Amino acid sequence: MKADVYDRVTHHIVSQLEQGVRPWVRPWSGDHLAGRINRPLRANGVAYRGINTLMLWASAIERGYQSPRWLTFKQAVELGANVRKGEKGNLVVYADRIKKTETDSATGEDRERDIPFMKGYTVFNAEQVDGLPAHFHTGPEPVRDPIQRIEHAEAFVASTGARIEHGGAKAFYRPSDDRVQMPPFEAFRDAEAYYATLAHELTHWTKAPARLDREFGRKRFGDAGYAMEELVAELGAAFLCADLELSREPREEHASYLDHWLAVIKADKRAIFSAAAHAQRAADYLQSLQPQTEEMAA
Repeated sequence: MKADVYDRVTHHIVSQLEQGVRPWVRPWSGDHLAGRINRPLRANGVAYRGINTLMLWASAIERGYQSPRWLTFKQAVELGANVRKGEKGNLVVYADRIKKTETDSATGEDRERDIPFMKGYTVFNAEQVDGLPAHFHTGPEPVRDPIQRIEHAEAFVASTGARIEHGGAKAFYRPSDDRVQMPPFEAFRDAEAYYATLAHELTHWTKAPARLDREFGRKRFGDAGYAMEELVAELGAAFLCADLELSREPREEHASYLDHWLAVIKADKRAIFSAAAHAQRAADYLQSLQPQTEEMAA
């Protein structure tokens, strides 16, 4: 029997984690994007979201793709291009619903109900396709000076309104006084490491009851609820770094979480889907706090 979408995706993520690879932290590398991480993009340039972001990042890492662009076989043909013979496609998914008519045993009346399900389809990376238009092959971008504060990241953080204090050697979010604590900016090896760490803690900040009210029933350090929240913060930071065009490397202390994440994901084949969905909601919430541009307001 063919494995369902949840099984296939979970198996892929688990296999990478078991090798010590976190598919949400490895940046696009090489000449294509000058080492900068980006969301994977559809043929029309729209970014993938949630679990599809993780799946395509994972495939890019596994197969060494440097291009963030993905398209279906049909889209390639419509562009006058062709997928090279023998190339293996990559799974992406979307949620859908089907209507099912059931007869009420008490009244004998027919009733319709929606049944949600996850459906998959296949895409190919631009590097698997010949004859694509030039805009599918982005050239190198200048490398940012890592020592300077990054203006657009500073503005993003300021617009959240989060209470952020600096000092000490640890980064954390403390729910009791709704505060994010960060080491001094100068303590980080570069600016992007600082903002990546802050993005992780801001994702934790979104879980407060007055915001997204996210709770996984955590009772103690290291339990399943704790591991799930850390996974959400890890993914949320990866999504935000991609949106802010910041490269990101793993935080050393999070290597200890790998076994906990694996236990949670292996125990429930839908756990990685749930974590990605919560992380996307957190990223969307933080984005919603940003000033609207004239284009957005129109």
